[in-house]
Amino acid sequence: MTRIKTSFILFCSILLLLQACKTQKSTAPTPKEPSEVAQVPQPEAPAEPQETPTPASAKDTVAVVEEIIEAPANHPQADREFRAAWVATVANINWPSKPGLSVAEQQREAITLLDMLKKNNFNAVIFQVRPQADALYESKLEPWSYYLTGKQGQAPEPFYDPLHFWIEAAHDRGLELHAWLNPYRAHHSSKEISEESVVKTNPELVVKLKNGMWWMDPAQEGTKQRSTAVVMDLIKRYDLDGIHFDDYFYPYDSYNNGEDFPDDRSWTAYKNTGGELARADWRRYHVNDFIENLYKKIKAEKPTVKFGLSPFGIWRPGYPKSVTGYDQYDELYADAKLWLNKGWVDYYTPQLYWKINTEGQSFPVLLGWWGSQNFEKRHLWPGINVGLGGDEKNIDETINQIMITRGMTPNNPGVVHWSIGPLVKHPGLLKSISEGPYKKPALVPASPWLDNTAPKSPVVVPVAEGQSIKLTWVPPVNAEDGFKYVVYFKYGDTWSYKIFDRNTSETKFSQYVERKNGEKVYLSAIAVTTVDRSGNESAFEEVLINKKL
Repeated sequence: MTRIKTSFILFCSILLLLQACKTQKSTAPTPKEPSEVAQVPQPEAPAEPQETPTPASAKDTVAVVEEIIEAPANHPQADREFRAAWVATVANINWPSKPGLSVAEQQREAITLLDMLKKNNFNAVIFQVRPQADALYESKLEPWSYYLTGKQGQAPEPFYDPLHFWIEAAHDRGLELHAWLNPYRAHHSSKEISEESVVKTNPELVVKLKNGMWWMDPAQEGTKQRSTAVVMDLIKRYDLDGIHFDDYFYPYDSYNNGEDFPDDRSWTAYKNTGGELARADWRRYHVNDFIENLYKKIKAEKPTVKFGLSPFGIWRPGYPKSVTGYDQYDELYADAKLWLNKGWVDYYTPQLYWKINTEGQSFPVLLGWWGSQNFEKRHLWPGINVGLGGDEKNIDETINQIMITRGMTPNNPGVVHWSIGPLVKHPGLLKSISEGPYKKPALVPASPWLDNTAPKSPVVVPVAEGQSIKLTWVPPVNAEDGFKYVVYFKYGDTWSYKIFDRNTSETKFSQYVERKNGEKVYLSAIAVTTVDRSGNESAFEEVLINKKL
C-alpha cells in the first residue's frame, strides 16, 4: 500500500493529460465492417449528466483530493457473475418477431431487448446468427436468412448488417455479444428451399430427415470444413466476445421418426477404406474432431474470443447414479463429458432445464456432476429454463436455481436464461430477478487462461461543483483496455460501486447523504478501474476526498 500526498505538480500533470485527451478521437474499438452498416442507436441516457468534460482548475481539484492510496489493502471488488440470455432467430422465436419486418422495425425490436437486459443488470447476450446454414449477417459463404427478410438469400433493404448492429448496440450498453451457430442443421422447416441453400449447392453433404428437416452429415469432411470456415470468417470480421453452439450435433432421433441417422453413404465409404471403428464410435470421432480442431483454430486466430458449448444436460443415464433420461452419448453422438474434461471450451452451459426437486434430473445433482468433470477449471454457467411461467412458484424456482449456482460455483458463477422471450412475457419474473439476485450489477468473470494481463487504470479527476463532486476519468490509450469502467465510492465507511459502459467518462455524487435521523454522511473516497474485454480489472487507486469542503 502506497500513500501519495497531493501536490500541485501531480494534479497539473493530470489536468494536462485530460486537456490533451479532449482533442483525441474516440478510442472505442471499430470492428471490420463487411459493408455499409445502418446507424446504431445510442444507448439509453445515463442517469448522470453527460456533458463534454471540462478541465477544472488545479486549485479546485486539489481542494477535493486529500490523499491518493495506491493498492490499498482489502479494497472492494465488484461482483462477478455471467448473466446472459439466448436470443433465438430460428422460426422467429425471439427476434425478429416475424420475417420481412422493415429495417427500422427490426432495429427497434433489437434495441428494446438490449435495453431490457441492460436495465435489469444482465451483462451478455447470446445471439443466434446461423440457424440453418444461413446468415443473419453479410456473408460470402452462406445466404441471408429467411427469418430476416422472408426470402433466403435476400439482403435487408435498405441495407444493414444485423450482426454488426447487434454487436455495437450491445457493447454500447456494456453487454458482451456471443454469436450462436448451429453447426449441422441445413434446413429447419418445410419452407421453400432456395437455390442458395446448402441443400442445393452441396447435396453431397446433406441428408433428409422424416420430419422435413435437412441435416449436414457430421462425418463428411466437407461439413467440418464448411462450419469451421463460417466460424473463422465471423471471428476475423466481427468484434465478437464469444462463439456458441447449442445441443444439436447429430439430430434427436425423434426428428427421423425414431429411425437411425441416414448416413449409409459416408459410412459405407469409411468401411470400404478399411475403417475399423463401430458406427457409433465413428460418429462420435467426427464430432470430437470438429470440436477440438475448431477450438484450436479460434485460439490461434483470436485467443480472447470465448468458445462456449451448451450440450443436452445429461451426459448418460447413471451419471451420477440417480440420473435417468436421454442418452446424448448414444443418441446425439455427443461426448460432452470429453469436451469439458479436455478443456476444448472456455465456458460450458449444459442445458439443465429441470427443476430442483425433479427426480432423476435434479438441477443441483446434475450441476454438481458437471462440476466434477471440469478438470481444466473452465467456466461452468448452466442454462436454465425461465419459460415455466410467471407465477410465484416458477419465479421462486428460477431465483433458487440462480442462488444454487452461486453456491456450487462460487469462484465464477453465472447462468444463461432460456430464453429472452419469457423475460419479456412475464414482467413479474423479470422484476423479481432484477430486484433480487441481479439487484447489483456484476462483471463477467475473467478468463485468466485466455488473458491475464490487467489493463491500465484511467486518470481520475474529481471536481467540486456546489454540493456535488463531479468525477471525470480519461480512458487508457489502448482502446481494447476500455470496455467497461467500475466507479467505486464510499460514504462514511461503506463502499459501493457502479459499472459504466465504454461511452461514459463522467458521473456525479452528492457530497453527503442524509440518514433518517438527519445525520450527514460524507463522501469519503472514490476509485475508478478499467475492465478489459477478458474481464481483467486494472489496479485500484483510492482517492480520499477532502472532508473540509
